[in-house]
Amino acid sequence: MSQQSNTKPLNILVVMDPIETVNYKKDSTLAMMWSASDRGHDLGYCQIHDLWLDRGELKVDAQKVTVRRDPQDFYSLEDKVTQPITDYDVVLMRKDPPFNMRFLYSTYMLDHAKKAGVLVVNDPQAIRDCNEKLFATWFSDLMSPTIVTSKQSHIREFIAEQQDVIVKPLDGMGGTGIFRLTADSPNIGATLEMLTELETLPIMAQRYLPEIKEGDKRILIVDGEIVPFSLARIPTKGETRGNLAAGGQGVAMPVTEVEMAVAKKVAPIVKEKGLMFVGLDVIGGKITEINVTSPTCIREINDQCGTDIATDLIIAIENKVKS
Repeated sequence: MSQQSNTKPLNILVVMDPIETVNYKKDSTLAMMWSASDRGHDLGYCQIHDLWLDRGELKVDAQKVTVRRDPQDFYSLEDKVTQPITDYDVVLMRKDPPFNMRFLYSTYMLDHAKKAGVLVVNDPQAIRDCNEKLFATWFSDLMSPTIVTSKQSHIREFIAEQQDVIVKPLDGMGGTGIFRLTADSPNIGATLEMLTELETLPIMAQRYLPEIKEGDKRILIVDGEIVPFSLARIPTKGETRGNLAAGGQGVAMPVTEVEMAVAKKVAPIVKEKGLMFVGLDVIGGKITEINVTSPTCIREINDQCGTDIATDLIIAIENKVKS
């Protein structure tokens, strides 16, 4: 159990998906809530539709929440109360994608929390600015050859040039909508029509990395510090995707020298943007995505390596509030 904090207790609002739907065994948000509670902080809970503006002031219909390490009874909620957001010191934004209009509007709401002096983790503007697929392209030299376009002609040319390509939507999560296309694939046209919505929506195409067989590595960055262990999501037999949601197996392992060098180029930039908790996805030493909305894999790495990543984050938050 994490030790009590020696800073004054913080009031932390956790914005998340319905708490009753979280996976008790694997949920990273739950780990953060346990750590915050262990360190003496108070927790509120809401969903994105509980945020609202009243004449320019952000309010929230929140519930005080108590969390426990009991799979049969892991949380209890008090009655919903309307509060000004300034009743909280910190907002932990942990709503899962898809990054749709509802998600976007919630980040605009949270701008008002930030303006009022509340620490929002991750920063709402940075969440908007850093699309998890497109943000990676700012580190293009650290990626497999990649294009982003809605045009079939460009993608077909790219497939002919690279021979073996992954195509994916810009707003997916958990491996949804990811296809592998080779130069002789019979369904290139139909796949691209569907993903680009008849050439009206840009998608990403990347050269296939055969190192996926060794795992799609998730490297966590906590306030600019790189966790020294990654979680390799290893695809099941006959599957292209390593995502845990797509059936991949999660094996924790030390971050390699090559991966550490890549992460060290990303870490200071995400910290500067106010992204305190980031999941960097790397295959064969190449960046594929930079996850900023609600990165996961804390629990798997903690269980296999004896780390306490959630507590590292809560301590970083305490220090940020103090400073």
